[in-house]
Amino acid sequence: MNGWFVTGTDTGVGKTVIAGALARLLRELGARVGVYKPIATGCRRDVRLGLVSEDAEFLAHCADAREDLDTLNPVRYAGDLAPMVAAEKSRTPIDWDAIERNWQRIRQNCDFAIVEGAGGLLVPGDEKHNMADLAARFGLPLVIVARPGLGTINHTLLTIEAARARKLPIAAVVINGYRPGSATVAEETNPEIISRLARIPIPIVVPWDPLTDTRQGTVGESTLYPLRYFVRKAMESR
Repeated sequence: MNGWFVTGTDTGVGKTVIAGALARLLRELGARVGVYKPIATGCRRDVRLGLVSEDAEFLAHCADAREDLDTLNPVRYAGDLAPMVAAEKSRTPIDWDAIERNWQRIRQNCDFAIVEGAGGLLVPGDEKHNMADLAARFGLPLVIVARPGLGTINHTLLTIEAARARKLPIAAVVINGYRPGSATVAEETNPEIISRLARIPIPIVVPWDPLTDTRQGTVGESTLYPLRYFVRKAMESR
């Protein structure tokens, strides 16, 4: 299966932005794109639709998805909580069978699949399953999204180490939200240090883009541009 499992080094690092941008770029190149958000927390409650994930809505928009939101996001919880905590508090265990069924449906109707995890790689769904297990089950290489600031070396190296311990391939590390006009020395040097210590290519640096807004469904060119070469190479090598 061609595609990526998008995970983060922390919450709020912009996984959804990067996943949506990847979907948009693949569409530009003529690929049929499947997007999948197996588990979402922090969902809003809609009178007609029930719980709705804004992340899943954004991904569906970027991919011009044909599937409905129930298919693209089978497990939804309210509250900004880890899935395991949300499941326990709501007394609604994660439906792993539904996740598997919907995944098979999505993967059969696309050239590339982009799956966005919930939080970081070791975020638990329950006592036996975490996001790393989903990535392994889907067989997709990781795109690891990290923040640019101080502390990201540690967070990123820990995520890479956890992935390698589980033999999960890493397609790319993306540092998202970089502000070149006000970057600190740490932010300027973090990509090269991560590359050197983890023995990976220099991370893709995506700047903060005021034209990118997940609620409005927009992805600015400043977000798309640094990812174009990565996506083009993936298309050429499939």
